[in-house]
Amino acid sequence: MLDPARMDDVLRRGDPDVATRVAVWRSADERRRKLQGELDSLRQARNAANETMAKLDKKSAEFAKARDDMKALSTRIKDGEAELARLEAERDQQAMVIPNAPHASVPAGSGSDDNPVLHTWGDKPVFGFAPKAHDELGRALGVLDFDGGARISGARFTVLRRAASRLNRALLNYMLDLHTQHGYEEAWPPAIVRRASLTGTGQLPKFAEDLFKLDLPVGPDHVADNDLFLSPTAEVQMTNLHMDQILDGESLPRKYCAYAACFRAEAGAAGRDTRGLIRQHQFDKVELVKVTTPETSYDELEAMRQDAERVLQGLGLHYRVVTLCTGDLGFTAAKTYDLEVWLPGQDAYREISSCSNCEDFQARRAKIRYRRAAGDKPRHVHTLNGSGVAIGRTLVAVFEQYQQADGSIRIPTALQPYMGGIERIG
Repeated sequence: MLDPARMDDVLRRGDPDVATRVAVWRSADERRRKLQGELDSLRQARNAANETMAKLDKKSAEFAKARDDMKALSTRIKDGEAELARLEAERDQQAMVIPNAPHASVPAGSGSDDNPVLHTWGDKPVFGFAPKAHDELGRALGVLDFDGGARISGARFTVLRRAASRLNRALLNYMLDLHTQHGYEEAWPPAIVRRASLTGTGQLPKFAEDLFKLDLPVGPDHVADNDLFLSPTAEVQMTNLHMDQILDGESLPRKYCAYAACFRAEAGAAGRDTRGLIRQHQFDKVELVKVTTPETSYDELEAMRQDAERVLQGLGLHYRVVTLCTGDLGFTAAKTYDLEVWLPGQDAYREISSCSNCEDFQARRAKIRYRRAAGDKPRHVHTLNGSGVAIGRTLVAVFEQYQQADGSIRIPTALQPYMGGIERIG
């Protein structure tokens, strides 16, 4: 939830819908503040009336009139308090659909075409033949079974077979090993999350249509809470690990890496980057999450970006880093870097990791705070998240950047120990 003091800052996004939401929020908040002032005056009048009545003869007509006036005043206060609660709920509901305010360093822009390139790493691979897309390569090798996935689960599900399955597992282990070597605590969280968790990290209520909601029986022999969803990203689990907690400031930053299967309905994504493994309903990802202090969060963002880049560098994959502009920034993010890997089969860069600083946006929603020292007033933490990285898209990049003229795939050196020494998929 956005700090009310930053409502003007969020308008930098340049989105008319956001401006409308802010206007609606302000209207509710102005009515709330006006009513709060009126109630304060009424309560003062009630206190003064109480003092006056205490001095009157309880049998006098003057006392009887004052008593009737007091009853009417109390009724007005009671009705006003009910209306105040309604206005506060309306204001808070409106606040839940207002995105985070961009950090001052975020460049202005209206969309992805305005995202400046921070830097590139490596060179585009040069082929002596026309490079193929990963789905064509995978079908020919018999390791990407799109038809099987569709038979089992429907469109945009895939079965990875033989070497592709092993490569997926190798990527998972490689990423977790790399991140734990650099100070991240490994976790393996549940795949099912509560509504409160999704609200805490900002997926709800804004992105309800992108989620898979579970319909489970409720009873003594079943789950007690039927308001459950499949997780769209381990950011949800690992951030909400500290929901409703006050942390010791000396324990920060806390750094987590977690593998999780992710599930997204991807509503409205038809025809947009849906070829092959690019945009699946189920995909694997290693997520990085940090919980830190406001003073250090932007240093931690730079470090997280470098941690994600280290994965691609170790695999020898050509990529670039872009800074998302105000018009392309995600709902919860104050600043985001996207890592975009080169896919020669598509002749395009595709996002493979987003590293974001959410500042205190998620912490306010999930009520995550910390104390600098014993006895200090609790303050909201800053939360960060980043893909470290998307496993399916990394597999795509390996297929396309390491393809050979005969249709085989060379295995990056860093992955060969995880593949039992296999050097090539052929």
